[in-house]
Amino acid sequence: MTTEVYLVRHGETLFNRLGKVQGWCDTPLTSQGISDLKKTAEALAEVHFDNMYSSDLKRAIDTVHLIKDGNRVSQIGKIKKFPEFREVFYGSFEGSEIDHIWKATSRTAGIRETSDVTEIINTIGIYKFREVVKKADPRHLAENTEELNLRMARAIDRLKAATQREKRVLLVSHGDFIKTLGIKYWEQSDGLHDIPFPTNGSVTRGVLTDSGKFEIVDYNCPPEEFEA
Repeated sequence: MTTEVYLVRHGETLFNRLGKVQGWCDTPLTSQGISDLKKTAEALAEVHFDNMYSSDLKRAIDTVHLIKDGNRVSQIGKIKKFPEFREVFYGSFEGSEIDHIWKATSRTAGIRETSDVTEIINTIGIYKFREVVKKADPRHLAENTEELNLRMARAIDRLKAATQREKRVLLVSHGDFIKTLGIKYWEQSDGLHDIPFPTNGSVTRGVLTDSGKFEIVDYNCPPEEFEA
């Protein structure tokens, strides 16, 4: 059975508002984030889902429950949580100013110092970018390309095992993780250069086939595009 996967980015959090790096560390949804998610929930309220899933981080769990509570046509039980769908891990950069990590990364890459992550990725490529972030991390704990690719593969395998009898599911994840999936699996990505960062509450639609192949067909879309 082919399964449609609605990947939703969680709502705005405190660290999003403050411009801080938020990978595996967690901060609560803001009032603006909750308000925006209610709009996402309303847009998807008449879309039937066989199940809903989430990353195991609280900002994602809170998001999926807001969407679940607003859905009028689905019977969803207990939410299953997948650690594999956590945000990208930034090691000792966690909680730092976002501009700080990208300036450190550009310096380590030996290019012009910049806080523009798109410029960095498009200059050195996404694979080298992950390696440089790990090298720039003072404790070298940030996920590199191999670690992140292995986790993405595990995430898809776990989702495939969980959704064998489900035609459409919703899964709440995180901006950089969804973007990294998009770079690898979106038909409009060349697999090397940067793509737009998903907005809070946006929907990225993927298709998971019987063979386990995963493909993203709609990326970073307003939830209103999927209203029933």
